[in-house]
Amino acid sequence: MITIQNNTDPNFSQIRAIAKEVWPIAYGAILSQEQLDYMMEMMYSVEALQTQFNEKGHHFILAIEEEAAVGFASYEFNYNQEPKTKIHKIYILSNQQGKGTGRILIDYITESARKNNQKALLLNVNKNNIAQHFYKKLGFDIVLDEVIDIGNGYVMDDYVMEKSI
Repeated sequence: MITIQNNTDPNFSQIRAIAKEVWPIAYGAILSQEQLDYMMEMMYSVEALQTQFNEKGHHFILAIEEEAAVGFASYEFNYNQEPKTKIHKIYILSNQQGKGTGRILIDYITESARKNNQKALLLNVNKNNIAQHFYKKLGFDIVLDEVIDIGNGYVMDDYVMEKSI
């Protein structure tokens, strides 16, 4: 059985371990190794995660099965001063995908968002990431194409997807 708990580790060890395992699989065919390395450091260094949590108000949750973290998500209420919750990250270990863990994380975020008077969930997904099909099954729709300059000559070429709640 999957349970959801807040991350309490200031070094984000479990989150970093999951990202390190999942990112090369999720993005290896989409991004260069150099861009993967750059983005991992930019988004998943201890310092970056601490900044997201402490300064940007991101909530980090872990999906736990048999006392082991098998997935995580981060989200932010009132994104851009609107009553919308932005899901910044959601990743599930490869050997756990297809078991409903992603849906459990999204359901948890949805319930938290409703309790905080949010009207919608939104997220970015790379235009070539097959995860967009998962989000569509959960009721998300593509609302925008977005190219984000992330520095060092790299961009994120994404769809913004949204779901009313």
